[in-house]
Amino acid sequence: MIQAVRRRIEETLVSAEAAVVAESEAIASAILAQAEPGMPAEDRASLMRRAEEVREIGRRLVRNLTRTPFRSFAGLPEGAVLISEALRPSDAALLDPSRLAGVATEEGGAEGHTSVMLRALGVPAVLGAAGLAHAIRPGDLAVVNGSVGTVVLNPGTQTLATARRAVTAFARERQRFAKLRRLPAETLDGETVELQANLELPLELPLIAQSGALGIGLLRTEFLFMNRETVPDENTQAETYRTIVEAMGGDPVAIRVLDWGGEKDIEALSSAGIVPDVADANPALGMRGIRLLLRETELLETQLAAILRAATAGPVRVMLPMVTTVGEVRASREIYERVARRLRRRGERIPDKLPPLGIMIETPGAALSADALALEADFFAIGTNDLTAYTLAVDRGEADVAELYDPLHPAVLRLVQFATEAALRMRMPVSVCGEMAANPQLTPLLLGLGLRSFSMTASAVPRVKQAIRAVEIDACARFARHVMEQSDPEKIEELVTGFALTHAH
Repeated sequence: MIQAVRRRIEETLVSAEAAVVAESEAIASAILAQAEPGMPAEDRASLMRRAEEVREIGRRLVRNLTRTPFRSFAGLPEGAVLISEALRPSDAALLDPSRLAGVATEEGGAEGHTSVMLRALGVPAVLGAAGLAHAIRPGDLAVVNGSVGTVVLNPGTQTLATARRAVTAFARERQRFAKLRRLPAETLDGETVELQANLELPLELPLIAQSGALGIGLLRTEFLFMNRETVPDENTQAETYRTIVEAMGGDPVAIRVLDWGGEKDIEALSSAGIVPDVADANPALGMRGIRLLLRETELLETQLAAILRAATAGPVRVMLPMVTTVGEVRASREIYERVARRLRRRGERIPDKLPPLGIMIETPGAALSADALALEADFFAIGTNDLTAYTLAVDRGEADVAELYDPLHPAVLRLVQFATEAALRMRMPVSVCGEMAANPQLTPLLLGLGLRSFSMTASAVPRVKQAIRAVEIDACARFARHVMEQSDPEKIEELVTGFALTHAH
């Protein structure tokens, strides 16, 4: 590649960057041209992987040539709308929500991880608007409505006036919800419900305090590994976790160990040779979550050591992602206890009683074997985003099939019910920490299924609290039984909407 790039520069007088892009694309195209009619799908996939590897080498060369190891959004003018073909979670982690008016992309969907991050940051966003990036120019005016999922380019006077009124109404509603902060999350018949917040990035900490959430039910640790050249060491991680735990002032913090895989691209892991530069042909079914950590035990041990050191600053729980077998929990617990013994020998201060070690229930396999897993884990956190995606075989970030992603599908609800009941039989804590937890229309149904702990984007806490304060547990239980008798997702949605309307303030 280097020889050919030099030849292009000499012969055509293009810049080094342009030559790298042209040459990497030419080599990738030559690899793909080897595909023949009737070639087995496996061989075709192998060619595609090799072509993508060459393109990635080209992208890295260009980043090094331009001295921009990561894309920086620091120079965006205040009030800007960022429009792009795609936005990865690692890109979203670089955004400053105080400068952005909104984000819109051609690729992705409302349930993808990038969407979850943007919601957590409070940035209005619409993902999956085909043709958008080519229909607008820098300096144009755009109205991004994250609530209904629309983008209006170069709006007329009336549309602009309507949008400004909507912004004012939204701000007024937020003020109204702020008054709920000090009121307890309690049903009309006195049942207390635990409301916690998910944390994507440390800059969300003030939002959690404002929301009235009592602790962090899901601290996603991927942010620590994103947008950096090297894997963070034990001291760096321990300091970060301790800062977050201290900021919660005694409220509990559930820290999920690294969940690499799927759509999460983490350069530090590929640079260190821990994960391949190019993702598996089907990354959602490949080496992700606890599977990777049990193979790369040093990564897991470093993270567990850092969490245990931070656990002296306040109550902490440890959460394992993408568990599918009892063996994974046992192996993780062995490592957990070994790390604790090593820290004590080293003279480090860690809690006398180790923080609880729980698991995410986010695959049908985990949900259906929840009764066996409940004997090994200390608590469950049901991750409804991945659980829905895996149950329905739908990529939640793929715009073409986004309408098939339905958390109210009877199969998904039955898996949630099965896992919840397995935990309740063991008198073990169980919570919901996916996007289902953030939807106030679904709150009565989840309460009726026996759930009393929810973790969500901080901004959703007041709405869910309002929904809790408007219902009685008996009514929710009767409603849940009625819903679980249904087999038609449309009928279920109709029932859920109807119940929410009759119990709205």
